[in-house]
Amino acid sequence: MPTYEYRCPEGHEFEVFQKMSDDPRATCPECGAQAERMLSAGAGFLFKGEGFYITDYRSESYKKAAKAEKEKASSSPDGKADAPKPEKKEPPSKGTSSNTGTKGD
Repeated sequence: MPTYEYRCPEGHEFEVFQKMSDDPRATCPECGAQAERMLSAGAGFLFKGEGFYITDYRSESYKKAAKAEKEKASSSPDGKADAPKPEKKEPPSKGTSSNTGTKGD
C-alpha cells in the first residue's frame, strides 16, 4: 500500500498509509479538518536481480558461444584470446609500372 501526502486548510502536512482504492480523503490529526491529497513525485524504482539488463535475455546459443570464448581466453598463457592478426598489405612501390612493353610498339 502506498503512502499519500495530505495538507489541511490550516497548512498542516501529514502522510497517510492507505490503499489505492480508498477515497482520497483524510482528516488532519492536528486540527481535525478535512485534508486534500497532494501530488507527489513518489518513490524511485530500484531494479535489482535478474531480468533488468539486455544481457539477461540473450539466446542460449549466444550464451554458449560467449562461455566458450571466455574459457578459451582464460586457457591462453597471457590471459587473452588469440585475436586474428590483420593481413599486411604492402603499398605498391613508386616508379614501377604494370606495362612492361616498350614505347612505340
